[in-house]
Amino acid sequence: MATHDPDLRKELDATLQTRKELGPEYESELVESFLEKLDKSVDQRVRRQLAEQQLQVARGTSPPRRGDGLTGGGTGFAAGGFAERFAVATVSLVLAIPLSAIAAVNAGLTGLLISWAGILGVNAVHSRGLRSLLRPRASRGDGEWD
Repeated sequence: MATHDPDLRKELDATLQTRKELGPEYESELVESFLEKLDKSVDQRVRRQLAEQQLQVARGTSPPRRGDGLTGGGTGFAAGGFAERFAVATVSLVLAIPLSAIAAVNAGLTGLLISWAGILGVNAVHSRGLRSLLRPRASRGDGEWD
């Protein structure tokens, strides 16, 4: 187990031992029981982490940042950093090859130009930060919106 949770490890060992004693006919019930315990453990961890983050936000401190690019560490996917831009560019170029071939075969030069316009449009919108366009604007408090 990646988390090395001793309680879950004990539960798994107990489930496996019980399966050896009872035989394979009870296997599905044993697995279901273990998965329920695993779900509860995961739910508890998620709730605890959310509570910690909410407490930090309420105190005005930022949550600790992991360097994995998933939690807003500055250069990762959540932050719109290099990794995200690189991923979008790479996927665009990889998908451009079959899209170009399909468009050129079915619609000729016009189809090819339209498909490349779409690819460029997606990249342009991404580079400008579509999320900021979709985010609701906040009120300044004087009845006016930003």
